[in-house]
Amino acid sequence: MTMTTNQGAPLPDNQHSLSAGERGPLLLQDHQLLEKLAHFVRERVPERVVHAKGAGAFGYFEVTHDLSRHTKAAFLGRVGLRTPVVTRFSTVGGEKGSADAERDPRGFAVKFYTAEGTYDLVGNNTPVFFIRDPFKFPDMVHTHKRDPQTNLKQPGAFWDFFSHSPESTHMVTILFSDRGIPKSHRHMHGFGSHTFKWVNRVGQAVWVKYHFKTEAGVQNLGAEDAQRLCGSDPDHATRDLHSHIAGGQVAAWRVFVQIMPFAEAGSYRYDPFDVTKVWRYRDYPLQPLGRLVLDRNPANVFVDIEQAAFSPSNFVPGIEASPDKLLQGRIFSYPDAQRYRLGANFAQLAVNRPHQPVHNHQRDGAMRVAGADEGAVNYSPNSFGGPPVDPSANESTFPVDGQAARTAYPQTGRADDFEQAGVLYRLMPADQQERLIANLASHLRQADQSIQLRQLGHFQAADATYGARVAAALGLTLPPR
Repeated sequence: MTMTTNQGAPLPDNQHSLSAGERGPLLLQDHQLLEKLAHFVRERVPERVVHAKGAGAFGYFEVTHDLSRHTKAAFLGRVGLRTPVVTRFSTVGGEKGSADAERDPRGFAVKFYTAEGTYDLVGNNTPVFFIRDPFKFPDMVHTHKRDPQTNLKQPGAFWDFFSHSPESTHMVTILFSDRGIPKSHRHMHGFGSHTFKWVNRVGQAVWVKYHFKTEAGVQNLGAEDAQRLCGSDPDHATRDLHSHIAGGQVAAWRVFVQIMPFAEAGSYRYDPFDVTKVWRYRDYPLQPLGRLVLDRNPANVFVDIEQAAFSPSNFVPGIEASPDKLLQGRIFSYPDAQRYRLGANFAQLAVNRPHQPVHNHQRDGAMRVAGADEGAVNYSPNSFGGPPVDPSANESTFPVDGQAARTAYPQTGRADDFEQAGVLYRLMPADQQERLIANLASHLRQADQSIQLRQLGHFQAADATYGARVAAALGLTLPPR
């Protein structure tokens, strides 16, 4: 039996997207990827396919340090400048009614209402992710959802997928560590996770990663406390954020960036566009940028938070995409999901509407409410005037090369998929290591032994002691490597 597209054509590869060279970017002609992603975001109605359970608030971002030499983005151009924001925090795999205390990554999405348009930073509470190619994303999410036959969660499928995806070892280690269950949305860090490009006014570019450091301090829940909360107060984090702000207090994060010179991307020990890897702080230290402050609850959660449509495709001049393959897949998938979930005119909803006028030739469609420019022609070029383009907003150029093929990220000369997971394990104090081993064993015990052994090989490759301890907790013995 051959895997096929929805049209019955044979699928040549279900692991890698079609890209220009090993590093990318992706090619729009990869219709199999587009079909897979487009179908994936239409699989559930009406809640979000992922990040269904969430809470949010309004506030502002304030620039505290001048980094305008690196980017022409206007909202980052002056110390003291404040930009209105809305944020949404969420769990990833559960349904809208699921518990806030489940072990799951947390979404950390920020919408900046800038003078140059809406900018969305759609990240997580982790600096890395499970996978790095968007072709694997629908399959990964399927393993977090309910089995289509039994309608039950499927731990065996979870581990089966990740045991076949060694690049996930770093993220899996984070997820089953103490950081896997934050005490609340206020008590966790946030990350842009992907690498982005900043471009300054003279066209010079650098690569950046975003870090949000909570001012409340990182606090997490142990497995027993989390299980208790899942039953006694499944909305505890939602309640905490709302009550905290309603009581006149703020939730706040210090915002930093790591900055990599453009030319160093090709020689750094880790591929800087591989979202399963971090950049070491000693190589690229955190540089302070600003402060994110949330001080206002939504008046209506559905209108203000559930209809908030975040997308990594929403950039402003001075901030651009990198060749990160997973980021490029999200650039298509997220706005496509919003068009399906909210309609073609979702950007006209109040929470999504830019804070400056919109002028273009897009017309009609379901839920069209804005009337601006309706009397003008709806095509270009024309003989009757209309909004001109702005060449200064053009994206910066960068070279691409290589054969168009479905390829993995190049590993030659780069660190492997296990090194950073091993470093993280060895950095943990002894008590954190013990909890990590216990959490992993408790969940992995629900998978078949063949899957357990394959996954244990990843932990062993990261650190021999790490693998041996998880194996012992499962009553298994691993052969020496």
